[in-house]
Amino acid sequence: MIVKAESYHIPVMLEDSVDGLDIHTGVYIDTTFGGGGHSREILHRMPQDAHLYSFDQDKDAERNIIDDSRFTFVRSNFRYLKNWMMYYGIEAVDGILADLGVSSHHFDDETRGFSFRFDAPLDMRMNQRAGKSAAEILKEYDEQQLAQMFNLYGELKDSRRIARKIVAAREQTEILTTTQLIETVWGDIPSKKEAAQLFQALRIEVNHEMDALKEMLLASVEMLKPGGRLVVITYHSLEDRMVKNIIKAGNIDGKVEQDFFGRKQTPLKEVGKMQVPTIEEIERNPRSRSAKLRIAVKL
Repeated sequence: MIVKAESYHIPVMLEDSVDGLDIHTGVYIDTTFGGGGHSREILHRMPQDAHLYSFDQDKDAERNIIDDSRFTFVRSNFRYLKNWMMYYGIEAVDGILADLGVSSHHFDDETRGFSFRFDAPLDMRMNQRAGKSAAEILKEYDEQQLAQMFNLYGELKDSRRIARKIVAAREQTEILTTTQLIETVWGDIPSKKEAAQLFQALRIEVNHEMDALKEMLLASVEMLKPGGRLVVITYHSLEDRMVKNIIKAGNIDGKVEQDFFGRKQTPLKEVGKMQVPTIEEIERNPRSRSAKLRIAVKL
């Protein structure tokens, strides 16, 4: 399937997020390249002597690589941001942007298992070259592990009952497709919203999204120059809480530390208030409905 860059993913809050980078001469990072929408806008605003590094671990994103001498594509998970910058000899950067949403391409690809709209293998791996698939997790996790995953990452109230059903069903036959999963749990997943929460939980676990986000945010605080900007678009409460904490305290727990003299050790300062998409943008792109944009500057 050939995927055009413009149809791969509709950039969310494009103007506001790139405005937040306050672009000038320097080095910038787009941690979530996808279809390249945000990267193209960054390059459009960058002077000739600036440079953009864009990360993506999905091989499909490579079809959208931009031909520009100011651009470098990094085929990797953004959790390795610092390692790759060291590889390229970059000690500090001027701006980092992360659009944490799953791309339209992944939801619309009938072969990847990200959506319950299609009967597809339960894969869900962003990087299909490594890691366990969703089907393998459903096969190997015990009832408690499954319940914890559905509760923590999907915020499903009936997580234990759902886990129990899956364990019982897999004793009869492996759960290998999206349709099999929905049919297994349908009595306890009565709506599309809850089905989406179930799939979200599996996707987060498959791709270790929370661990990767934690590592990327901590690396961002370390890598940004004074005055550098961190711009993050989140889509669910777990992501947003982590981003709020890193901006508030410079750590994932959100606990502000003090030095010997009682001065607060806060490396970042939030710029403006948290932003949400306009009604017009939500109408154009319904998946942007839950998006939240936060911008911070390195002190």
